[in-house]
Amino acid sequence: MRSSVMAAAALVGRLLLAAIFLHEAWSKFAAYPAALAYMQAFGVPGQLLPLAIAVELGCGLLILCGYHTRAAALVLAGFCLATAVLFHGKFGDRNQLLHFEKDLAIAGGLLVLFAHGAGAWSLDALRSVVTAASPQVSGHRSGPDLAAHSNSATAALEPFGIPRD
Repeated sequence: MRSSVMAAAALVGRLLLAAIFLHEAWSKFAAYPAALAYMQAFGVPGQLLPLAIAVELGCGLLILCGYHTRAAALVLAGFCLATAVLFHGKFGDRNQLLHFEKDLAIAGGLLVLFAHGAGAWSLDALRSVVTAASPQVSGHRSGPDLAAHSNSATAALEPFGIPRD
């Protein structure tokens, strides 16, 4: 029972975190000229807008599916911190302060996701089970041998040295 509740909570948490990034990516795409003008008003080069959309969309989808969740969460945490500093630094304006704090809180949630992973109901968890259970094929490691080898090699293979889960 407890593990099902924890798995469901992790799934709902991922869905809620992903939703804001997917919505913002769509909003930027749908109102591209306005988003471009907003960025440029803060001195951010407009050429970065496609990258911002790609990061929000790509990492949002990865978190939604629970695939390479730790790497996506870390990228989006950095994105949120950069957004807070670049766009919401006028603390005398209550609205800007609120957005700054919101970006920090979202970055905090993403860092928790980075630290703990996507949970049991994710593609990361499924990938770990499938990898550990795959049979030996043409000299490749399998089962316990694969798990032992994967544990030592995972840090070198994953982006930024981040374990898969």
